[in-house]
Amino acid sequence: MADIIRLLPDFVANQIAAGEVIQRPASAVKELLENAIDAGAQQIKLIVKDSGRTLVQVIDDGCGMSPSDARMSFERHATSKIASADDIFRIRTKGFRGEALASIASVAQVELKTRLTGEELGTHIIIEGSDVKSVEPCQTPVGTSFSMKNLFFNVPARRQFLKSDQVELRHVIDEFQRVALAHPDVGLTFHHNGTEVYHLLKGNFRQRIVQLFGAKYDERLVPVDEETDVVGISGFVGKPEFARKNRGEQFFFVNGRFIKHPYLHHALMAAFDGLLSDGKHPLYFINLKVDPSRIDVNIHPTKTEVKFREEQAIYPILRSAVKRGLGKFQIAPTLDFDRESSFDIEPFDRNRPVVVPGVQVNPEYNPFETERKPHGNLASRMAPRNPTEGWREFYKIVEDDAHLRQQTLDTQDTSSDDSLETKPTLFQMGKAYIVSSIRSGMMLVDQQRAHERILYEQFMSAEQSGVASQRLLFPETIELGAQAHASLVASRELFHALGLEIEDLGGRSIVVHAVPADAASVNVNELVELVLSSLLDETNAAENLQQRIAKGLARASAIKRGRSLSEAEMRDLIDRLFTCELPAYSPTGKPAIVTFTPDEIAAKFR
Repeated sequence: MADIIRLLPDFVANQIAAGEVIQRPASAVKELLENAIDAGAQQIKLIVKDSGRTLVQVIDDGCGMSPSDARMSFERHATSKIASADDIFRIRTKGFRGEALASIASVAQVELKTRLTGEELGTHIIIEGSDVKSVEPCQTPVGTSFSMKNLFFNVPARRQFLKSDQVELRHVIDEFQRVALAHPDVGLTFHHNGTEVYHLLKGNFRQRIVQLFGAKYDERLVPVDEETDVVGISGFVGKPEFARKNRGEQFFFVNGRFIKHPYLHHALMAAFDGLLSDGKHPLYFINLKVDPSRIDVNIHPTKTEVKFREEQAIYPILRSAVKRGLGKFQIAPTLDFDRESSFDIEPFDRNRPVVVPGVQVNPEYNPFETERKPHGNLASRMAPRNPTEGWREFYKIVEDDAHLRQQTLDTQDTSSDDSLETKPTLFQMGKAYIVSSIRSGMMLVDQQRAHERILYEQFMSAEQSGVASQRLLFPETIELGAQAHASLVASRELFHALGLEIEDLGGRSIVVHAVPADAASVNVNELVELVLSSLLDETNAAENLQQRIAKGLARASAIKRGRSLSEAEMRDLIDRLFTCELPAYSPTGKPAIVTFTPDEIAAKFR
């Protein structure tokens, strides 16, 4: 039998490896920014076009590379970070595997310009799909300029799996924010399609957070600081009142490396126990300092997963540090009872004569008296009167009440079942549910979820019927994060069709001129936050952009639990609900209607 096992060519092996390392443009952004940090750069510039599909360029003022190092950097497993297997447990740099540049060069057109400190000329290299086109000296500043063009140009199947420009840009911004937060002592700028998105100056950690997410975050942060032999903890957590419904700004860093760690996230959430309402998530920016020999970062090529040797010990330390930070700044809820007004009296005067309090009693007072005389002085009200006066009126009231009850019973007995079915009895329970009698038993309607379903289908049919909008008397200006701003501006026309009129003010600010008529009573900031929460939610990949926006608008505009409804409002809500395509479920798939049959009700009394 002929031999069938063969050694793959280098360019094929590199393309296979690139599938793990370079999944989208944001992956290349991460690797290139981390390489610039490892090179000791103090200023880094990121330039992106078409969300990274056309161009990703990183320019730094780091140490640069010699001609031989520049050529060797594109070989697989070529690295300057480690020399032996033992070095893996002493890693203090971002990269160490030696796969990033080889993977990028195998699936893109790459141009590298670099000059070593102290050298007069630099090196210019052009590579396309692992094929070196040219290597020549050039004039370039000290540092490195790395350009990745036309990602996946030679792997069209991979290019088809990229998401929309809006989604890919969000991932690029995520990676930029993570590197920027981990290194506040490095200046960074970010340009997308010729527009400056970020211009970050060197500073401390708190200043970097404010630069990235806006000045309003300065008042939301609570410092956390703890130093032990196991781990050093520093950073900030958000005040409970600023918690959100989506997991937005939540960052863990270990030795300057962004990580994802569900166990540590659970420890932090435990520290907020009792301070957050259901479904809310706090923001946090936590730095952990751990001896490199006590962690393992060589788990996945992306290096966002790590293992701690003392994981069980770090959990209570982190939880206690956060709880102490919240308590130190008096974030925990306090008991604030109203003071008894009887304590608010004048100070005791020893020279004031003591007077025995007097009590006036009306011996003729009759608690069963039906007629009261509100006017007149005290003497006339206390005047003696005939105790038997008005006894006939007392029996007249009893007779009238009995007659009224008998008339009500007669009406109920003569009413037919058909009339009850055409006009079912409605009442509100707990200011959250509408209870109605139906032919098959009893129906409970969740008023908030029912209204969400009505509004969701109304927003989804906006192209045919349109959505009425309400212009604001005073337009609301809102400052957003770069990711949220890019998402809103990219979907501005769709928002306009759904009744939310937004104008881009440049930078990261927008102004809201009109809102959907059903959301006229909703706080504009809350409305935008809920819409953004749905817009940025990628848990359900099957939903398109309009579905996400419609879901957020419906959730923000719907009648909330705790609001009293009149009978007319309840009937209108139920009538509109049953004109929907899926009346039984809210847009999130949760039940909006629950029914009980007579047998199920009877079973409760057994």
